[in-house]
Formats: sequence, structure tokens, C-alpha cells
Amino acid sequence: MKFSRQTTLRSLATVTGVGVHSGLSVNLTIGPAPVDAGFIFVRTGLDDCDREVPAIAESVIATDFATVLGDRQGPLVSTAEHVLAALRGMGVDNATIEVDGPEVPIMDGSAAAFVAAIDQAGIVTQSATRRFIQVLKPVQVALGDSFGELRPYANGFRAEVEIDFANPVIGRQNYSLDLNPESFRREISRARTFGCMNDVARLWSAGFALGASFENSVVFDETRLLNTEGLRYSDECARHKVLDVIGDLALAGLPLLGAYRSSRGGHKLNHAVLTALMADRSAWRVVEAEPARRPRVEAGAGMVGGMVAPAYGPDVS
Repeated sequence: MKFSRQTTLRSLATVTGVGVHSGLSVNLTIGPAPVDAGFIFVRTGLDDCDREVPAIAESVIATDFATVLGDRQGPLVSTAEHVLAALRGMGVDNATIEVDGPEVPIMDGSAAAFVAAIDQAGIVTQSATRRFIQVLKPVQVALGDSFGELRPYANGFRAEVEIDFANPVIGRQNYSLDLNPESFRREISRARTFGCMNDVARLWSAGFALGASFENSVVFDETRLLNTEGLRYSDECARHKVLDVIGDLALAGLPLLGAYRSSRGGHKLNHAVLTALMADRSAWRVVEAEPARRPRVEAGAGMVGGMVAPAYGPDVS
């Protein structure tokens, strides 16, 4: 599905699950939003009143084990990356995301439940032209042994991810993806979050992973995969890191036209690279999608089907 105009959801759809870190039950409802709204989280269930937080880089207040959004009063929504990846990956531009707890539900550890919710709600086009952030020059960040880079790319958005874990069962994996709704649904949306058993005690003591289980996480020990159903892909861990990249970079506020490459990265690195890009106004510009054009037809030549598909790329002439 390709659009030159902005999109939103036709109706509401709700999913219910637990937070992987908080362990609390939570309901999440995605729904329509007006043109140019982007993604807006609405945190309900608070003592005083509902609070909104835009899904932009400036709203990130923590990146330890998850991307946490908040405002001056503190954190509002944790683990935002999977639902954001689903919305961006499926080609949605504007949406509200209502959450009645402190964390987006982890569901099965992937974005599949959010894709199903988007399918249920339906995607509709809006009156305004779709806009993009086009990367104009490379922006690089190194954090210890992690490295990330955004660079110009002529064919939309591409993610290139390398992971390298000391755990021999995970080891080194690579995965690259040119993003569109079809490739996201088929190759990325079902890749689950993962971890190692020897990290569990450390995470618990720090207040994380309180809701983690074999139903929502891929778990390894030093010699084997512990989930009895096995992996969904042989390189599921690398694919899930691509999912996280798509969700974290959705915080640009607009779809990116560029290629992102990371080595040994995570939420902290993804956010650091995006922040570095946005801070350098010479490194990007906002462009609009090229509107659909009917081809010129010589008299008598005719048109097959009489239809012209809308262009997806930007108009940068």
C-alpha cells in the first residue's frame, strides 16, 4: 500500500496485555488523528487527568531496556517502540495511542498484535500531502563499542543492523530491510524481544522484566534456546533489533528518507543518532511526497485500466 497523502486509522482498535517491565495489566487503544498530528500518546488512568505526550525525540526521558516517553512531570509511557514500529511500518502517519497504564503491553514480544489492531481499525488517506524528513548527509554516533549512522538513501528508508552477543547461541547476526508495509508485515512484525537467563536477576533487581515470560520473550541460556516452540526466524534477534530501530526512529515525527546502520546498538544508540540528526539542521530537510500524476497519452493511444498509482517518493525537484 503506497500513499502520497497522509494516512490515519478509520476507527478504534484495542489490545490488552501486560507490561514486560512493570508486569501490570494494561489496555491500549489506537485511533484516528488529524493531519500533521503525528503519533500522540494519551495516558489515562491517572489520579488527576489524562495527559498527552507527542511521540517525538524530545519526549524521550529514558532508554534503559525500553524507550520511555514523558514530560516535565515525569514518565508517562514506557516500551513505546513496538506500537510505534507497527504504525510507521504499516504506513500510518497520524494516530492517537491511548494507554491506561505506565507501559505499552508487550503482547507476544513482537509487533504482530499491533499490526492486527491496525488491520482491524483500517487505514484511510487524508487530505494533506505526506511529508518526510530527508537525510542530506551522514550523521554518526559512537557509544562505547556501539556505532550508529544515518546517511542519505535514494529509495525510502533502509535499516542495516548488526548484533554481536557474547552468548554463543545468539552470537553475531546481521539483517537489512528496505521498509514498506509488505516487508514490515512479512519480515519484521513477528520478531520477538529476547534476553538471556543470566541477565534476569540483574533486571529484576533493577525493577525491569517483572512481566517477562516465555509467552512474550525469546530466552536463551549459555547453550540453548529455552522456548519450546523454537524461533520464528533463524535470525529473529537481529530482526527484532530492526523492529526496535523502526520504532525508535519513528520519534523523528515524520517518516525518514535515509539509511540507518547500527552495530551492537539498542534504544540508547538509536535515540542518540536521531538526536544528533535533528540537532544538525544542515543534515536534513522536510520534503513532500510527489502527487500522483496521470501519464501523457497521445490521442487514440488509450490507458490500460484508466488508473495511475500514487507515487511514494518525495518531490525534491
